[in-house]
Amino acid sequence: QVQVAESGGGLVQAGGSLRLSCAASGTILSVNAMNWYRQAPGKQRELVATIVAAGSVGYADSVKGRFTISRSNAKNSAYLQMNSLKPEDTGVYYCNVLLGPYNYWGQGTQVTVSS
Repeated sequence: QVQVAESGGGLVQAGGSLRLSCAASGTILSVNAMNWYRQAPGKQRELVATIVAAGSVGYADSVKGRFTISRSNAKNSAYLQMNSLKPEDTGVYYCNVLLGPYNYWGQGTQVTVSS
């Protein structure tokens, strides 16, 4: 069994920064990729950033240049540094972990950016 837990959300003013953390625990042999998704009220969940085992990263156009994803393979953890936050970044942020053919999700952490 694998558990995924996010932390680091909160309320911040526009232009501010937050750092989200994601930790996977349990029986883990190797992590293929770790992703951050977000879901704004009334909208579909969208992929924000991804990082694969080899270290390659990818970002949604809306966050390029502002968000940075990183990971610690030793800790089975991923991080999302979010700078220059905008009100449209508001939503629940979910960590997604890919382990072989299996897909695990955390419960999400709320990020609210006030204008």
